[in-house]
Amino acid sequence: MKFNVGGIDRILRIIVGIVLIALTLMGTIGVWGWIGIVPLVTGLFKFCPLYSLIGMSTCPMKK
Repeated sequence: MKFNVGGIDRILRIIVGIVLIALTLMGTIGVWGWIGIVPLVTGLFKFCPLYSLIGMSTCPMKK
């Protein structure tokens, strides 16, 4: 599996995922907050299937 999520994109995905899950657990937002699992997992694994489909990558180019 090639990495296609890098740098700031990865950090933002992890933060957004954690915030959404935390808000769900606190009861602030409904069950829709569990969608935070998606950005959290894609940030942790550095791979986004949607990016693969559209041919996008935020990883720096390797020399």
